[in-house]
Amino acid sequence: MLIHPNFDPVLFSVGPLAVRWYGLMYLLAFGAFWWLGMRRIDAGRAPVTRAQMDDLLFGGIVGVILGGRLGYVLFYKPAYYLAHPLEAFALWHGGMSFHGGFLGVLAAMAFVAWRQRINWWDLMDFVAPLVPVGLAAGRLGNFINGELWGRVTDLPWGMVFRGAGEAPRHPSQLYQMALEGLALFALLWWFSSRPRPRMQVSALFLIGYGVCRFLVEFAREPDSFLGFLALGLTMGQWLSLPMIAAGLLLFWWSARRA
Repeated sequence: MLIHPNFDPVLFSVGPLAVRWYGLMYLLAFGAFWWLGMRRIDAGRAPVTRAQMDDLLFGGIVGVILGGRLGYVLFYKPAYYLAHPLEAFALWHGGMSFHGGFLGVLAAMAFVAWRQRINWWDLMDFVAPLVPVGLAAGRLGNFINGELWGRVTDLPWGMVFRGAGEAPRHPSQLYQMALEGLALFALLWWFSSRPRPRMQVSALFLIGYGVCRFLVEFAREPDSFLGFLALGLTMGQWLSLPMIAAGLLLFWWSARRA
């Protein structure tokens, strides 16, 4: 049995300004997105220029933050925020949804594609391999904060988290970092390293993330205010199923067109 190190969520403070680990993970995520994108641009494997990459990064930041928060409000606590609407803007209280952030990025990329006159599918095929490293950073931030822990386990690497009782639990944040982040990045970076039919890289992202998230949810403790939903599945699993279905349909459609 392991004990979570109980890191201080604040990395350092300068007067009233506190720099938190989770905020640093966001900076690392956006930095990795920009650096990997520049590598693809320099290799001549991108539908955007270096100058257009700035618009892409800004759109991604706005899409992640607004979409992630709005998704959490609508998918996870709609009744609460309907009764307390002003708290929907209290980002410092936490509460972000990957699936909401994903939809936010789709919308932001659609705007960038329209403004720059780029095919949206070409842009999404370019963006998809740049995202998983940021997902890995976010899950590392969850682990450092000791939040979103897993279900109770008797496995030797089970970990006791502060606020989760005395029983050891799956360090599911690290599972997600490994699968949705590092493994998915390796798969997409390899798959997109050679020309592929339009939409296939995007389709593989949908399938890969959806499958990884669906499986890890079996080890992750469901949100206390939601619990298990229909068929004993969690909200994360129900939101991942449409991603898998859409990815399979998109891959099939792309193969037919090719």
